[in-house]
Amino acid sequence: MTNNEVRRAIRLSGFYFWQVAEKLGMTDSSFSRKLRKELSEDEKQRVYGALKKLEKEELNG
Repeated sequence: MTNNEVRRAIRLSGFYFWQVAEKLGMTDSSFSRKLRKELSEDEKQRVYGALKKLEKEELNG
């Protein structure tokens, strides 16, 4: 499976893949297809940034 560290980070965050996809401005199906091939470092950083934004939003209620 590709993008293991990205997938693991999403699972450990407690958020769903569709929530990350939405934060990135794409559909969950597009995000799933994108994860089939290894993401570039820039794309991985965008995913991690989306996770951070989701965490901040959750904390701020």
